[in-house]
Amino acid sequence: MPTTHTYTVEETAAGTRLDRWLSDQISDLSRSRLKGLIEDGQVVAGSGASLDPKFKISAGETYTLTLPDPEPATPQGEDIPLDILFEDQHLIVLVKPAGMVVHPAPGAWSGTLVNALIHHCGDSLSGIGGVARPGIVHRLDKDTSGVMVVAKSEVAHTGLVSRFQAHDMDRRYLTVTRGAPRPLFGRIETRIDRSNSDRKKMEVVRESRRTASADWHEPDGDGYVEKGKTAITNYQTLEGFGALDEKSGLPAAALVECRLETGRTHQIRVHMAHIGVPVIGDPVYGKHRGIKAFGEGEAFIEATTAARKFPRQALHAYILGFDHPVTGEELHFEQAPPPDMAELIEKLRAM
Repeated sequence: MPTTHTYTVEETAAGTRLDRWLSDQISDLSRSRLKGLIEDGQVVAGSGASLDPKFKISAGETYTLTLPDPEPATPQGEDIPLDILFEDQHLIVLVKPAGMVVHPAPGAWSGTLVNALIHHCGDSLSGIGGVARPGIVHRLDKDTSGVMVVAKSEVAHTGLVSRFQAHDMDRRYLTVTRGAPRPLFGRIETRIDRSNSDRKKMEVVRESRRTASADWHEPDGDGYVEKGKTAITNYQTLEGFGALDEKSGLPAAALVECRLETGRTHQIRVHMAHIGVPVIGDPVYGKHRGIKAFGEGEAFIEATTAARKFPRQALHAYILGFDHPVTGEELHFEQAPPPDMAELIEKLRAM
């Protein structure tokens, strides 16, 4: 069972950061671990309010820390249904639903795809590609749906990783964007790096942006290294929906196909936002909910309401193609968007 501990602030500690003060009270937990617990909502004030690690504490206030039960050192199998498109002794191709995390991580130690795979595959998956992420060769964000491949043997894992690294995979996504890209098709090539202002976000950085490095063995040999990693997305607009305004007639939203040459964290979401057409429903890179549109009538109201209330990023991995890493068989899988995204598209078409 989780355990709770309550602490009261003394006069001399008033004004101290919450995470720093708690680390003085609890010697057997690191400050980084305490910071994570605070961010997960495991530390609350006497009023019950959730707090920030940087919160300045007040004298006489009480703070309660809840320590969750220790998690298993290795992921455990869970009987979670899998939507399997193909399976043999070397690999599985399946459809990951929106809302499912791929592998265990802080805040999601159970209910993940890996938990389901361990239950489905048994001992055959053990150790393939590592203990924490057995079989995983690529990922989809929690709220992105679509086709994934998972390795069941070491030879398949090695072969699939090599194909991903060589960009020798056909990976295409469907997304619904706020507005339509201009031009309607093109190639986005940037460098993507973690944001300095928010470490949970990624951002486009200029190719010329460089940062000092103490490592004199960088490829350019001058003690500097370019920020981020190259990210390439090829896109084409498949369909436009509604009108942005009466004069321009520009689409208020669009169905866009994105073909990846690289696989960086949040790549499509970052690139679409970068060219001014963020993915509808994206809570991180979308900035604004919904669409700006011109129109009237019941269908128009339903469409704009659906876009505004869409609960996740409208992004779906709909095509995955590759040569089987062991048999050499040419494999191609295509999966239509799930019901929530299909309904959004149909409502937008009716605007």
